[in-house]
Amino acid sequence: MHVEGFCPRYLHAVELVGRRWTGAILRALLGGPARYHEILAVIPDLSDRMLSERLRELESEGIVLRSVIPETPVRVEYSLTDKGRALEQAIVAIARWAECWVEAPPAAATQPPAAKITAARRGAPATRRRAR
Repeated sequence: MHVEGFCPRYLHAVELVGRRWTGAILRALLGGPARYHEILAVIPDLSDRMLSERLRELESEGIVLRSVIPETPVRVEYSLTDKGRALEQAIVAIARWAECWVEAPPAAATQPPAAKITAARRGAPATRRRAR
């Protein structure tokens, strides 16, 4: 089968959802509204800068809603819009495919963030140290 060209909408969608960390952020938000630090805590090795950038992109595309709750202190939550929720079947399908066809990474790479922080405090190399 020869394909002459892809639909521009398809290309934009694949580029948007296929960007690094976007799928993980979307999957994290499928569980419901979450605060910035909660998203950061569940996605290993995601940097502050990258999370901020991806959330802004997803918000500008109408996939993620940023809600400011006027409390003291002010609370900000991120949630999926209807447009974002419509991606649920695709995300679940990718997760199922991964369980069947993708080999799990070595155990050290899948350590929970709290374990990485504890290891760093004991003198082990940190994974999120900033260059000064």
